[in-house]
Amino acid sequence: MEQTVIEAIAKCVEEGLQRAVLSNAPKTAELSKVKVHPVVIGGRQQYQIEEYRGTQVFHTNCTEEGVASRLQDWLEDGAFRQAELLSVFHQRTVLIGKKGTATVKCKKRQDAATVITPREHNRKKQYLLEEGTPVPFLIDLGVMTKDGAVVKAKYDKFRQINRFLEFVEDILPALPKHREVTILDFGCGKSYLTFALYHYLYTLKGYEVRIVGLDLKKDVIARCNRLAQEYGYTKLEFLCGDIADYTGMNAVDMVVTLHACDTATDYALYKAIRWGAAVVLSVPCCQHEWNRQMECEPLQPFLKYGIVKERMSALMTDAFRANVMEACGYKTQLLEFIDMEHTPKNILLRAVKKDMIKQEELGNRVECEMRELLSYCNTMPTLFRLMTEKE
Repeated sequence: MEQTVIEAIAKCVEEGLQRAVLSNAPKTAELSKVKVHPVVIGGRQQYQIEEYRGTQVFHTNCTEEGVASRLQDWLEDGAFRQAELLSVFHQRTVLIGKKGTATVKCKKRQDAATVITPREHNRKKQYLLEEGTPVPFLIDLGVMTKDGAVVKAKYDKFRQINRFLEFVEDILPALPKHREVTILDFGCGKSYLTFALYHYLYTLKGYEVRIVGLDLKKDVIARCNRLAQEYGYTKLEFLCGDIADYTGMNAVDMVVTLHACDTATDYALYKAIRWGAAVVLSVPCCQHEWNRQMECEPLQPFLKYGIVKERMSALMTDAFRANVMEACGYKTQLLEFIDMEHTPKNILLRAVKKDMIKQEELGNRVECEMRELLSYCNTMPTLFRLMTEKE
């Protein structure tokens, strides 16, 4: 790699890298784009790397030294022919020619005077729900104090709530603005995220929304309803009931299901598909069904280890569900929800409706695309059965 490119990357990191975007990958490449931005983890500044592979986005974190090395490697290997590097004071563009020659363009940022200094630019992460601003439901749920400070023991929960809202922010264009948006939260539990969703959409974004949370625990539902009334959240209600039996609505714009155990996620996804929901956000949990059923002779050297089989089953379950959603006309991604250090159940399935498919065709599409895979693994997941059984 030409020294000018190495120097450009090093200078950008030294000044305080705020954003990097690598693009213009070869058409046959698996990796299509990379985005980099600073984050603070455990009080230490790091960089989060987003790798775009097909319909999936993979997130990793690395140090200041590590990010410079990785940016250099991608450009040196020819994985990308263009890079946009934004530091506190300069904007640099790197262009790699077909013969490997590199051109670096650098210009001073016009807004540099308003940007905070390189050493301070990311010590406090800007959350959608800001620290220091009291939010009633976060106070009552024990996440914040009355003056808006985040309770130290609940900081992971605070980060999780904001991370969830970041995923919601990405799908806002898929939600209608001209009418009331109907949202169902299956297995809402204590409803940290349900309250956050209502507050974000209604209070901060100005959407007309109606949100229904569903859970089996009567005492939890009663408390959530009481809090919703206290906050004046007139279009937020909580019901006691089972996901599989719920028939309270005929049309829903968005379905949320977070940590619904085992096949409860399948019922939620099935209902979302049948409703033609525009958006689905799901964090599956306890994927036992595939683990109980899977028998595959070629994979036996791996499956004989219980912990390996359990993790493979969980990943395969989530991948299968994502493929079913795609077969039913959804653009689907599997994304990292929160860091692995907090919980192994950290995959979020995000699906946005893109193709309108006739109801009577959905089962045939799923059966056609997934039958061979399930035969190979000797499995019959609930979602497949629900989608393909004759009504």
